[in-house]
Amino acid sequence: MRSLFCCWLLLISAAAVADDAAWQAWREGKAVLMLRHALAPGTGDPAGFQLQDCQTQRNLNQQGRQQAKAWGQKLRQHYSGDIRLYSSQWCRCLETAQLMAIAPVQPLPALNSFFAGRGDGQQQTQALLDYFAKPGEMPLVLVSHQVNFTALTGIFPQSAAGAILALPLTQPAKVLASVSLDER
Repeated sequence: MRSLFCCWLLLISAAAVADDAAWQAWREGKAVLMLRHALAPGTGDPAGFQLQDCQTQRNLNQQGRQQAKAWGQKLRQHYSGDIRLYSSQWCRCLETAQLMAIAPVQPLPALNSFFAGRGDGQQQTQALLDYFAKPGEMPLVLVSHQVNFTALTGIFPQSAAGAILALPLTQPAKVLASVSLDER
């Protein structure tokens, strides 16, 4: 029983070291943090969706707004310098990014949802690969949707979940760590 406990402690320690290395790569601009937008209950968007009209879209609820603010606090704990922040043009992503309050939000159409035929998944994923084809000079954060996240990583994230991905981006992306608000 004691050896099982020791193995468990070693696994936890190895995971913590791997997470620390992933966050370090992010701080150095050698990785990007990709987040699924915070909680916006439902699936897809209602009929009559219009990109420029938030009233026609699924939007963050109170819990989602709290998650977005918590991500901002978490990222400031990991890094206090300049961050480059990109977001889908969908209101739930823009609001997530804005509420994080870590940097000016730069809308990036390649991060837009392609759920239910709203975009071109292959073309948008390739655009992300091209756009982030080399390491950056500062930490990068991308706020997008489940379909974009899954197309790039193969992971089906919950709302407000993320992953630190090695740069340059590849498909599938090299996931350095899965991250959430629950961990340090």
